[in-house]
Amino acid sequence: MIVARDLAYAYPRGGFGLRVPALDLAAGEKLAVVGPSGSGKSTLLDLIAGIRRPDGGALLVDGVDVPALSEAGRRAFRAARIGFVFQTFELIDYLSARDNILYPYMISPALRLDAAVRARAGALAQAAGVADKLDRRPGDLSQGERQRVAICRALVAKPRLILADEATGNLDPANKGVVLDLLFAQAADAGAAVLAVTHDHDLLPRFDRVVDFAGFADRSAA
Repeated sequence: MIVARDLAYAYPRGGFGLRVPALDLAAGEKLAVVGPSGSGKSTLLDLIAGIRRPDGGALLVDGVDVPALSEAGRRAFRAARIGFVFQTFELIDYLSARDNILYPYMISPALRLDAAVRARAGALAQAAGVADKLDRRPGDLSQGERQRVAICRALVAKPRLILADEATGNLDPANKGVVLDLLFAQAADAGAAVLAVTHDHDLLPRFDRVVDFAGFADRSAA
């Protein structure tokens, strides 16, 4: 699902760079990425999703050379094949929770919004415990509720790859388990791989493999 070799990225004026000699993720595998703040974990997710372009190296995602795609091509690829749970949620303030979950279908011509998709969105919201919040806007939701809406949005299109940046970071211990169960169950149903950044080491036994990013950051690279 992911093959990265000698991947390099440097922020233009940040004095920070990321260098990843090798990283592989198999289809259906669940991989956790840990490491100190500032080690480049979120940057890696942005590179894989095509939000940022690497400065060097090779990166294939589901067999596609993502950095070689145009900006529009990367956006379409991300909408069709990747479910991304952002650390800051990235919900649209003026849309209801329901429409936020369905948002990938609103922006991608490759995805067709129909009754079955709407039913799937409702089922995901029910499983995540936010079915009674679907008509509310993000500003009327708690942090944890916004997080769960963001997770439903990442899952609704049955992506081939799920990228999660602290997906359970704003949830209490009981809801962490519920959300992780939902994430893994939906991934297994779709045969999707999961790459999750987390600081919660209590969750690591639930993953197939763990990669520690300590040492991948290169502060002299920029």
